[in-house]
Amino acid sequence: MIQKYRKAFNDNFTEEKYSQFLKELGEGFPEIPFRVAETPIFIPDALKKKLIAAGEEIISLIKQANFKELTQKAIPQEWHVPNETAHPHFLTFDYGLCKDENGEVTPMLIEMQGFPSLYGFQTHLAKTYQKEFDLDENLSPYFNGLDETSYIELFKKVIIGAHQPHEVALMDIDAPNQKTAIDFFVTAKHLDIKILALEEISKEGNQLFYEEDGQKIKLKRIYNRLIFDEIGENTEIFRNSFDPREELDVEWITHPNWFYRISKYTMPFLKSEFVPETRFLNTIETTPTDLENYVLKPLFSFAGMGVIIDVTEADITAIKDPENWILQRKVTYEPVVEAPDAGVKAEIRMMYLWPEG
Repeated sequence: MIQKYRKAFNDNFTEEKYSQFLKELGEGFPEIPFRVAETPIFIPDALKKKLIAAGEEIISLIKQANFKELTQKAIPQEWHVPNETAHPHFLTFDYGLCKDENGEVTPMLIEMQGFPSLYGFQTHLAKTYQKEFDLDENLSPYFNGLDETSYIELFKKVIIGAHQPHEVALMDIDAPNQKTAIDFFVTAKHLDIKILALEEISKEGNQLFYEEDGQKIKLKRIYNRLIFDEIGENTEIFRNSFDPREELDVEWITHPNWFYRISKYTMPFLKSEFVPETRFLNTIETTPTDLENYVLKPLFSFAGMGVIIDVTEADITAIKDPENWILQRKVTYEPVVEAPDAGVKAEIRMMYLWPEG
């Protein structure tokens, strides 16, 4: 980590400053129900280059002509949505901070998704860190020469495209009450788009509408934050709105199929120094003798549900659908972020926008 920034931050940190930071962060928005880190991470050039290289390797796989063929089985048949886009509009890669054999800090891929994350909130978070902790103006969370203004313009281009803001809406099951609702409200503030719960959208023929001030407005594009795994078998909720799996006259940003294509399912296809050894369970002919160094993950779950950390042969034998599981070598996080009292382990999320055209 960049020592001069880390030392200055630690020397000047107080609980009062952190409380003021949280107050400023939440001002004018719904309460933030998740914990916010006391500090940003100051990334040195060597680690930055590795993060970029790791991302480029993953993206090169996604750009392969046969990627959709490779990942066709990733999409559960019951959740397949028609009219898939040529590519995802969002990519997020989570890396654990580890050390390589030379003792250098290196990223190791932990999770990946072709689905939007906190793309609005992160701009707000970075700006608030900068202001409340008086960070050096040369520090930036943006890559590829972007700054806050150009990032928001790109964000707007990806989500709104050629449409008018009122023709685009951010959608989730119960959007205003989601845990990450602050991201929704920051996004709406930047882009001037509606935040709609699923039940606020109606269907006529194959077209979707919402109402505002007594007027019916046609939706042309949905900024989708709905995760099908959260619905499970409760598909009755579609009766009062619309079923995303039907043929609809609407554009998806990003298309729901990409949530499955770019996920844990993708990791066995990646061979990289930045990706832990990962195999589909049904392809393993001989069980590793050092299972204590592996983790067993179900493909079709989210938020860490169903993961088996202390794997035994009995766990593997008990699995009836091995094609839906991966066996992944564990990574060892290193406490590389220096706090005033001890080292702290951390992850870094790299977030990409992929505009059309």
